[in-house]
Amino acid sequence: MDPSRGAQPERMPTDEQRAAELLGRVEHGRVATTMRALPFLASARHIVVDGRVLLRLHRGHGYHRACVGGVVAYGADVPSARTRSGSRSWSVQVVGECAAVEPTAAELDRFGPAPRSVDGVPFDPVYLRVEPQFATVHSMIETDCP
Repeated sequence: MDPSRGAQPERMPTDEQRAAELLGRVEHGRVATTMRALPFLASARHIVVDGRVLLRLHRGHGYHRACVGGVVAYGADVPSARTRSGSRSWSVQVVGECAAVEPTAAELDRFGPAPRSVDGVPFDPVYLRVEPQFATVHSMIETDCP
């Protein structure tokens, strides 16, 4: 269509929009930050709300303390999803500032039931929000080998 005639050209989604859409397809990922100058990863349950990533972690590990107030990376992926044309893999990473939050009742519903225990102790949830500053999305399609 001719943009000069009032119709807007179709726009490709940004990496941030694509990342939010893909993160909505999976429930778990990994948050990365540093603790005592060493990098580490922690598993987390997530939901996407208004382009922000809300995380649920186990308070008992204390990993949230290293995340709050700093910049973190949060990633999730699907290593291999079979399709008719081959295997498709994707990986998403968002990087941004992290803050402790209290989720709304609706957000708690979206998280679903919490685990009963983690490493043999009762699960004690803590919630974090990642405000994405940038995102990366990578995908790969492989043909099946005979």
